[in-house]
Amino acid sequence: MIVLRAKAVEFEVDYINLREKPDWFLEISPHGKVPVLVVGGQPLFESNAIAEFLDEEVAPRLHPADPIKRARNRAWTDFVPDFAAAMSGIYYASDAESVARGLELARQRVGRVENAIATERANDGPYFNGPDLSLVDAAYAPFLQRFAMVESRLGSGLLEGFPLVSAWSETLLADPRVHGSVAETFEQEFVANLRRRSAHVASLFA
Repeated sequence: MIVLRAKAVEFEVDYINLREKPDWFLEISPHGKVPVLVVGGQPLFESNAIAEFLDEEVAPRLHPADPIKRARNRAWTDFVPDFAAAMSGIYYASDAESVARGLELARQRVGRVENAIATERANDGPYFNGPDLSLVDAAYAPFLQRFAMVESRLGSGLLEGFPLVSAWSETLLADPRVHGSVAETFEQEFVANLRRRSAHVASLFA
């Protein structure tokens, strides 16, 4: 929803219970995952595919105009699953030792993004490419948002060693297009999911 909000597109949201997926949802989501965007009766699925479609169809463009820069941005959105897996390895870990291992992997992955910001951005930002939100920002923001919730209790200091990612995360989390893209009950639902999965960090939430 970040891209929709960034482009001021009018839309309606249907939230579903991913533990009890309704039949109508499974009919339009071949992978059984969210998000799904229905346009003119045609369902589109997978976050990057949806974002690319919106960027092609609705102004303003969030991808760089330069084709090389645009391709490099796409390469960094392709890294999102690796980044997300590292972050989830922290907050879904079942015990303290697993959290520690998760943090070690996360440092490696966050380090790659830190280097990307340093090399891809020849300005002060504050977004991935510069002063304006891009599809790269929209792709990483949800995972930085979840990590921030956990980090507020865990206090690992993970991002302290990566000042560019830390500042980037703060910018994204302060952006109304990001923090307004989730339901009001998002943190409550996120913590409930941690508890269902017996995550170690769940005990840090009251």
